[in-house]
Amino acid sequence: MFHQQGMAQTAQIGIPKAEQITSGTGDTHLTGAQSVARGISRLFGRNGIWCIPEMSLRNGRRADLMGIDPKGQIIIVEIKVARADLLGDQKWPEYLDYCDRFYWGLPPEMDPTPLGTEGFQPENCGLIIADAYDAEILRPAPSRPLAAARRKVEVERLARTALRRQVVAQDPACSAWGLE
Repeated sequence: MFHQQGMAQTAQIGIPKAEQITSGTGDTHLTGAQSVARGISRLFGRNGIWCIPEMSLRNGRRADLMGIDPKGQIIIVEIKVARADLLGDQKWPEYLDYCDRFYWGLPPEMDPTPLGTEGFQPENCGLIIADAYDAEILRPAPSRPLAAARRKVEVERLARTALRRQVVAQDPACSAWGLE
């Protein structure tokens, strides 16, 4: 499961700088959250789910990863790499109004036990364990379908953000335009 090599490079937290992109070996410079994000992105990519990091939501929150699966469902992943950060997070339920499926993403060394308690609504949330090389879904996220109008708006916002990031990565002079 973990430490598989030779997989395609995928999105990291933030727009990756050239020096952050590697062939998949020797990635000791990634932060804990970046490592988890990359492992999840690889898992998702193999399953036709394409995501981007650090997606701003209309409620002012920012999803660590937000993507679209082959059926057009929106997926959000909230990444936690420290127990105190997980236990202190009171904002995460605000993500549920912007996705069809919600996952927690944790590194393998972190204890997932708190995510099974009532306060973390395990009936509404999936769980993914990931490192920099791969990830595994330990608890699938249940589908909580968004209204069609909400999904359309969010898919369009996600597409526009991904396209803008691609253009800015190719031409940084465009970074001042198209901010929403």
